[in-house]
Order: sequence, then structure tokens, then C-alpha cells
Amino acid sequence: MANALQRAANEARRGVLTEQRTRELLSEILVSVTGEELQTFSIAQWLQHFVRQKAKSRADKTALRHEQMTREFLEFLGPRARLNIAAISAKDVAAFRDYRQSLGLSAATLNLDITVLSAAFNSALRQGHILTNPCLAIEPLREKAKRKDVFSIEQVRALLTALDTMEFAAHRGGKLDKESVAALRRDWRGVIMTSFYVGCRLGDAVSLRWRNIDLVSEIPTVRFEQGKTGREIVSVVHTALQDWLLTLPTPASDDDFIFPTLAGRKVSPLSKAFGKILRHANIEQRVIRHGGDGSGRNVHSLSFHSLRHSFVSLLAAQGVAEEVRMKLTGHVTREQAQHYTHHQLEALQTAVALLPKL
Repeated sequence: MANALQRAANEARRGVLTEQRTRELLSEILVSVTGEELQTFSIAQWLQHFVRQKAKSRADKTALRHEQMTREFLEFLGPRARLNIAAISAKDVAAFRDYRQSLGLSAATLNLDITVLSAAFNSALRQGHILTNPCLAIEPLREKAKRKDVFSIEQVRALLTALDTMEFAAHRGGKLDKESVAALRRDWRGVIMTSFYVGCRLGDAVSLRWRNIDLVSEIPTVRFEQGKTGREIVSVVHTALQDWLLTLPTPASDDDFIFPTLAGRKVSPLSKAFGKILRHANIEQRVIRHGGDGSGRNVHSLSFHSLRHSFVSLLAAQGVAEEVRMKLTGHVTREQAQHYTHHQLEALQTAVALLPKL
């Protein structure tokens, strides 16, 4: 051990001792004591090793996110990626984030970048390859809230009008006959109107059955269990929605879906289909989050969920009390919902009636 250290000192005195040579000499010492060489990683080697481990232990999307971030970070480092992992510094990480910020990525995406990189360096820290995690010195950026927009009345009408000329493909490819296209147009019209007048989410709207709707009582109501929370929602059916529902064919059973062509389908493809209707209606969009966050797609300001926001926003604009708005959108316990009195339903009816006819 003393001889190896002496050789290092001699080379240092001659000015030829490099970082790599130092590690070779230390590795010789380790071999003489334990029989094992000193295990070292370059930045690129460690990050690639970390990604392989993630691929074995994490979900596909998580592993892909780590793989993408590793690739982009190594490309940014260029030749420095060949340095020992101990050479990485907070300055390198900060410069990488600044570069990503110059591409127009949001604060939320940039903060996620650092979180992903930090996981890799934390693993290196735990295994003794580095003394500190360089990501810990990076302060997170303040995230500016970018809210979703709400649809105007004119835009909702444009959506309904666009359905008249909208072409639809079969759920699993292939062409649709005229009857099937007409059924899809009808069901999309109904789902859009239902969300606008009831404030329900897409998954809840397409899952409605005829047993959920009471159109013959003095105060027509819709009752359904909210898929996201399991709460029972009780709302009043607007006259415009009631009139439209009464034009539909009489169901064979109360268990039949109101919108059968859309029922049972996953929300994600339905959301994409709504996006096509939105574009066909020539409704302008703005991007509120770029696909650079690893999802591979941009998030826009308007989506089907914006109909729910429109419902709440229009009621607020008409002076409807927050308590009533909360009841209509599902901020109510199951016990409360089951004990709505006629007087309480009248208050909800008065509020819903303020929504404009489409």
C-alpha cells in the first residue's frame, strides 16, 4: 500500500498524475487487500446502469421517463459525460435546467426533470460513488398556475353544430354505416349537453343509465354515483336537457345506457375523440403544458372537463351561492344526498334554470 501511494506521489511530483491514474493505483491497493478492484463509473455509465435497474423495478411509463431524462442530460453534457460520476456538480445540473428552460418548458416540467435526475444521484450516493447529491443544491422553480379555460355559450353551440358534419371512424377501425354515424352524433350531442347542464365528468356522463334519470316527477332529477369519489350526486335536469332526452327512443329497460355507443369505453380514447370534435368546431386552443414533461403530448386549455368548469362558472356568474354550486358538482356526502327535501331540490332547480338554452 505504501509503495502504491509512493508511486502516486512521484507521478504527482512530475505532473503526470491524472484522476484516472489515481483510481488505478487505488484499485491496486484494494486488490492487494480484498482481492476486488475499485468499482468506478463515469456519469454516462452510472445513469445508464440506473435506467436499466428502473426498467426492472418500475412501471413502463416511469422507466421511460427516466430513460428520456438520462438521454437528454447526457447529450447536454457531451464529452463531460465520460468523466467519473464524482465529477458531477450542482453547476452542471443548474446549467442543464437553464438550457431546458430556454426551450420554453414549464416550471412544473423543469422541477420534474430535477426530481428524476435526483433519484439517480441519490442511488449513487447510497452506494458510495459520490459524496453529495448535486441536485439537492437546486432550488425548485415557482410554478405559475395555468388554469384550464371554460367554454363560452357560443363555443358549446359550435361543438353541437360541428357534430352535424363530423365524420366518425369505427371504435376498432373500419368504416361505419350511416345509422352508426347518426347514433354517434346523437350520443356525443347528449353527452356534451349533459356535462354542460349537470356538470358531470366524461366518465360519469357516458355511464348514465335510464334508471339514473327521473323525467316525470314534478322536479326532474338525475342521480348517479361519481366514479372518481364514489359519492352520490343529485342534480336537477334543465328543461333544455329534459326536452332533448324525451326525443330519444324509449329504452327496453331502465338498465339500458342513455348513450350506448359511448358507454363502456375508456375515458382516454373518448377524450381524444372529443378533441377531434373540438378541432372540427374550429375552437382555438392554447397549450398550458408541453409534452416535454415525458407524457409525449401537450396539454391544452380546453378539454371535455372544461364543460364542467363552464357549468360552475356560469352558475357563479348568475350569483348562485357557493353552497348550492358545491351540491350540484358533488361536494356533498352520500347521507346528505339521500335526504334532499323537496325544498332543497327547488333551490337546485332555480339555480340550474339560470343556465342558458343551447
